[in-house]
Amino acid sequence: MALEARKAALRALDWVLRERRMLAHLPADTRLAPGDAARAARLASLVLRNLERLDACLAPYLDRKPPLPALMILRLAAAELLIAGEDAHGVVDSAVTLTKRGKKTARMGGMVNAVLRKVAAEGPERFAHAPPQRLPGWIGGPVKKRWGADALRAIEAAHVALPPLDLTVKPGATVDIPEAMRLPTGSLRMPPGTQVTALPGYAEGALWVQDAAAALPVRLLGELRGKRILDLCAAPGGKTMQLAALGAQVTALDLSEPRMGRVRENLARTGLAADLVTGDALDHAADPYDAILLDAPCTASGTIRRHPDLPHVKAWTEVEPLTRLQMRLIDHALSLLKPGGTLVYCTCSLLPVEGEFQVTAALKRHEGLRVIPADAAALGGDDGWHSPEGGLRLRPDLWPDLGGIDGFYMAALTRP
Repeated sequence: MALEARKAALRALDWVLRERRMLAHLPADTRLAPGDAARAARLASLVLRNLERLDACLAPYLDRKPPLPALMILRLAAAELLIAGEDAHGVVDSAVTLTKRGKKTARMGGMVNAVLRKVAAEGPERFAHAPPQRLPGWIGGPVKKRWGADALRAIEAAHVALPPLDLTVKPGATVDIPEAMRLPTGSLRMPPGTQVTALPGYAEGALWVQDAAAALPVRLLGELRGKRILDLCAAPGGKTMQLAALGAQVTALDLSEPRMGRVRENLARTGLAADLVTGDALDHAADPYDAILLDAPCTASGTIRRHPDLPHVKAWTEVEPLTRLQMRLIDHALSLLKPGGTLVYCTCSLLPVEGEFQVTAALKRHEGLRVIPADAAALGGDDGWHSPEGGLRLRPDLWPDLGGIDGFYMAALTRP
């Protein structure tokens, strides 16, 4: 593996673990070859998904914790040895070279060499018996309280594997992808690492990337043809495209102009149309809509299998401001809804306070508001998806034989 890919992976790990910033905001290195960029992203992901397990394998051979730059090199090399199965000689040699070239690590080459040789010889068994990466307490605590310790451990185990690529096919379009798996919900599933732009039908706009869970909320709205629908917090546009493809007259709103640019690009590629509005959802005013889809801003704690950097960057302090915003968005969305119309509230969160509790609280705040009970079986799910108040609760430990699914909550609300 090229040394440049390893250097790029180290930059990504520093960005997340030291600067506490999401990988999505890491500026792209235009000097890096596409192959090296892909290898760097894969390596950084392996480390972030298995940080505690890697540290447990390194600890017996370290008298004391080395400076962070050296520890990053050790973690990266250990991931190559214990997870990626790379050749030990090449991995150790590259790690030592990177160590000697670093200003803060130049004199640590001998230590890195000795530790990694022991890891290569003795680490596989230790790694195999180490528990999966634990969720931080602000996520793991509520999950355990709601669903129990076994569910928590199963969710943590589900976060280890690289996630598959899920696709939504435009209604009426035909795509021929022999290696695709058709999920019970109708989404197509491709192996991890699939290059979506190379798939048949992508350039023609016949499909788009969308996790199987994220494709379900639109289906709670029922028949959409000819109806005026508001897609609040619409970017990057997967649900907007679903709504438009089903014949709705869609207004798609998002606060971020760059993110709305992605919606515009996706609509152009798929040949679909929507009225795009950039602005604050709480300020939006219009004639009442037949239905509203509110994919509310949240901690995104249900997407960790796709974003392993998230637990290392986000913190519990974000939860309360987000839940207050979700509450205000629900109230405002209801004010924009026709009597008898449907509001679908959803979040890609594992936290009940961002899902079940929000709906229960909204029912208490708004007289006459009720939940339209969701039919999981009609969507391709099962009874285990049902939530007591009438919504659907999906968790990453579901569908273990199919490759898992994002953590998601959704519920349809109406008021006569």
